[in-house]
Amino acid sequence: MSASLERKLGQILAKADIEIDGNRSWDIKVNERRFFRRFLSEGSLGLGESYMDGWWDCDDLEGMIFRIIHSNLVAELDVRKRPSLAWFALQAKLMNMQSLARAFEVGIKHYDLGNDLFKAMLDKRMVYTCAYWKEADNLDDAQLAKLDLVCKKLGLKSGQRILDIGCGWGGLLKHAAEEYGASGVGVTVSKEQAEYAREVCKGLPIEIRLADYRTVDEKFDHIASICMIESVGYKNLRTYMEVVRRCLKGDGLFLLQAIGMNTAQTEGDPWFNKYIFPNAMNPSPAQLTKAFEGLLVLEDWHCFADDYYRTVMAWHQNFIEHWPHLKDKYGERFFRMWHYYLQAGAAGFHGRLTVLWQIVLSVRGFPEGYVSIR
Repeated sequence: MSASLERKLGQILAKADIEIDGNRSWDIKVNERRFFRRFLSEGSLGLGESYMDGWWDCDDLEGMIFRIIHSNLVAELDVRKRPSLAWFALQAKLMNMQSLARAFEVGIKHYDLGNDLFKAMLDKRMVYTCAYWKEADNLDDAQLAKLDLVCKKLGLKSGQRILDIGCGWGGLLKHAAEEYGASGVGVTVSKEQAEYAREVCKGLPIEIRLADYRTVDEKFDHIASICMIESVGYKNLRTYMEVVRRCLKGDGLFLLQAIGMNTAQTEGDPWFNKYIFPNAMNPSPAQLTKAFEGLLVLEDWHCFADDYYRTVMAWHQNFIEHWPHLKDKYGERFFRMWHYYLQAGAAGFHGRLTVLWQIVLSVRGFPEGYVSIR
């Protein structure tokens, strides 16, 4: 049976120029013959879990997954409608997977893993979102450029107050206070992020709250939300935009940085949801525009997915470089999981399965016009 399954999978992967037990860097090296059934029956979940279990290896994971994406094999290998994974899709439709009661799950499972891991992987400001590489040649400078780009697009001025929805470890608010003379509030669902952000922002007019975005009800000159909307869920996108509208002053701007999909989804990838980002779902352009229609005015839409590919590859390089200092705490299975996560994430941006947007929205629009900044 495994021989016929191997032939079937081999025929599929050949469309992406991937060989089983081939000698090129992006070819799959199979260590356990049960891999074929697992991948064919469980799709991305089976592929990721079997890699974590050591059932297969690949010298260039990003290159292999990129070829699957670029050859349009994702749909062919998508098995979420099969009985074994039917509940995953069904619960996303029947339940609000990103309800207020579930809001802190991603903080506990992902962002609270350990600041030592993220310090080793990220830039010196601990910014865990896409950097801006237009004029930068290293991760620190690229993240600084992104923080400054956000402030410039908002037209941030001294004395203004900013809300950061999903503030992470406080990098944007710290930059806004130190370089632009702003004050602000940051909300996060991660205890570790909140404690760290309070420490790095000590002495600045910054308040960090361990809270869900839905609990914020006060006015701000501007609002930013950098790659947090992926945890909002399609059922809550309108509510999210309503929170922005009620908290944004009439002459203020909202900058949304989002990881998106080209087509609308109602659930995320099964492996990423189980092991990396619980309850995550990347929105499509149509889902976002429907969510803010009638509430906010679109001023600017900026796409730079190549920058996220480069950012994730820089994170991966840092992770590999610092792994010897982390391995005793996290272990080999975590290494394979995190390696797979970063390489698959980079491949998604490389192949445009996922994209990256910065969107600027206003309350009523600007009669004098909004000047796009790049």
